[in-house]
Amino acid sequence: MPAADTSTLRLATRGSALALRQTALAAGALISAGHGDVETLVIRTEGDRRVNAPIEQLEGQGWFTADLERSLLDGRAEVAVHSAKDLPSALAPGLRIAAYLARADVRDGVVSAGGRSLAELPAGSTIGTSSARRAGLLAALYPGLQAVPIRGNVDTRLRKLDAGEFDALILACAGLDRLSLGDRFTERLDATEFTPSPAQGAIALETVTDSVAARVCARANDPATRIAVTAERAVLLGLGGGCLLPLGAWARIDDGRLVLSAALVTGGAIRRAEMTGTVDEPEALGERVAARLR
Repeated sequence: MPAADTSTLRLATRGSALALRQTALAAGALISAGHGDVETLVIRTEGDRRVNAPIEQLEGQGWFTADLERSLLDGRAEVAVHSAKDLPSALAPGLRIAAYLARADVRDGVVSAGGRSLAELPAGSTIGTSSARRAGLLAALYPGLQAVPIRGNVDTRLRKLDAGEFDALILACAGLDRLSLGDRFTERLDATEFTPSPAQGAIALETVTDSVAARVCARANDPATRIAVTAERAVLLGLGGGCLLPLGAWARIDDGRLVLSAALVTGGAIRRAEMTGTVDEPEALGERVAARLR
């Protein structure tokens, strides 16, 4: 495996406006942590190349991450910057998440053409989403509304909404906030009811396992975010799922204890579990929640 060039940290990223903004945040965090020389390497992923294919027709996992991981393994980059919710349940061999940046808003939000909330939209209204979790929660909580598949980056989705192709969109609050578009939200959905995707709102910095880049990134790690995301991803792993599993998981530290809420959509109904544990055993808590959901 090629040795990392530690004089300059090359950050591999997708080329969307949101991915580039997240990479700028990662660069800023690394500079603040004491590493002053970073560059950006834009890589087009399988998910980007097949933007017109329905998400459920893409084979395997890692459609938005595998090409970034390859850039680490072949030495083109030292750090891959990911939306943590896009990561498959298992990373490529030889790689690790060296850091999670401080998490943004974990919630999903609604952007509607007429400024109406989900409860105010008339029956039959079309809601654009590419997420099986969002579609499943929508069907169970708002059975009169219709989830319609949509692909493309944030700008593309907003253009489709503004052109009248959908009545509303459900998007991650963190994404629009990072693009300074948070004022487009009609409402931000309650995370205990409309449970967000595991690791939603977190930015992950992935590196070769035993590398100088891993040690540099570790200085930018946010401990609370790592604890929460570790618990959420343990639920995903415990259920043997990937990006298509209609699972929500949200962990947070409350009064020194780790609280983990999860929701699995199955058979048109929502199966929920909430448990608490210690902050030093997030994986164990995630495994317990997964067992209860099973």
